[in-house]
Amino acid sequence: MTDALSELLATRDWLLADGATGTTLFNMGLQSGDAPELWNVEHPDRITALYSGAVEAGSDLFLTNSFGGTRARLKLHDAQDRAFELNKAAAEIGREVADKAGRRVIVAGSMGPTGEIMAPMGALTHESAVEMFHEQAEGLKAGGADVLWVETISAAEEYKAAAEAARLADMPWCGTMSFDTAGRTMMGLTSAAMSEMVERLDHKPLAYGANCGVGASDLLRTVLGFRASGNERPVIAKGNAGIPKYVYGHIHYDGTPDLMARYAVLARDAGATIIGGCCGTQPEHLRKMRAALETEPKSAAPTLEAITAALGGFSSDSDGTDGAGPTRARPSRRRTRG
Repeated sequence: MTDALSELLATRDWLLADGATGTTLFNMGLQSGDAPELWNVEHPDRITALYSGAVEAGSDLFLTNSFGGTRARLKLHDAQDRAFELNKAAAEIGREVADKAGRRVIVAGSMGPTGEIMAPMGALTHESAVEMFHEQAEGLKAGGADVLWVETISAAEEYKAAAEAARLADMPWCGTMSFDTAGRTMMGLTSAAMSEMVERLDHKPLAYGANCGVGASDLLRTVLGFRASGNERPVIAKGNAGIPKYVYGHIHYDGTPDLMARYAVLARDAGATIIGGCCGTQPEHLRKMRAALETEPKSAAPTLEAITAALGGFSSDSDGTDGAGPTRARPSRRRTRG
C-alpha cells in the first residue's frame, strides 16, 4: 500500500512543510529547560494551536511536538518511562488537526537526536539508539502519524539507527541533518556524503535533506550539493528564519516573511521538493512562502552569487564538497541576512 506522503508527492511539484516548533511554543509560554513533549498531555490545546497555525497558513505537512521524545532526552525531565505515551499524544493531536483540514495534510512524527554521542566516540551503542528510536516510532505510529520525520541529526551512525527503527516500526520516513559547521554536520558529513549514505541504507527515506543550521544561504548551498551528487531522491529544505538575536530578553530571528518567501522560491529552484522553515519561522512566514511558491514560475537553479544577493553571505568559503577544508568566510564577503 502506498503511503500518504508518497501519494501527495506524486501529484505535486513541491510541498510546503511547517515552521518552528520551539519558537512558537516559547511564544506560548514554554520556559527554557522545560520539556515541550509534556505539553502534549498538560496543554493539548496549545499543541492544537501550534499545528493549526501551520495548516491554516498553508502547510501541506507539519511535524509533531515530539522532537525530544526519546527516552534519553525525556530522562532529563524524569519522564523516560512516558516516551510511548507522550509521542502517541503528539501524533493523536496532529491526526485530529489534519483530519479536520478539509484537504490532505501529512502528519510527520518528529524524531530528534538522542543528545548522546554514538560509539565509538561516545557511549551510545547502535543497538541502544535503535531501541530508543523504535520506542518513539511506535508511539508516533500508534497516534496516527503518516510518516516518521528524523531531523537535526549530526552523525551518520545516529541517522542509520533511526532508519533501522523506522524499519522495525514498518513506517515510511524522511530524514534531515543539520549542516552548521562550515557546510558540514557537527560530525563532519558533507552534503555529498549524506547523499551517498542514504542510498546505502536498507530502509531508505522517502526524502532527505537539511534543516536548521546557520542560515538560509548556507542551507541552499547544501541543497545544491545534494542535487550535484546525482541523487534523485526528493530533497527537503527547512531553513531558519534569518539569524537569532537577543532582543529585550527574548531570542528573535531577523528573517522577515518576505525574505523567507525568497528563500522558498530559491529552494524550489535549487531542487528541493519539500520546503519549510525551522527556527523562527512563524505562520506569517509560511503564508508568504506559500504565496510565492504558487505565483512565481520555476527558474533555473540559482548560482551561489544569486543566493548571497538575495539572502546574504555564507558562513564559510566552502561547504566541503570541493575538497577544501572548513574555513570561515572572509569578513569582506559576508553580508547581512534578513
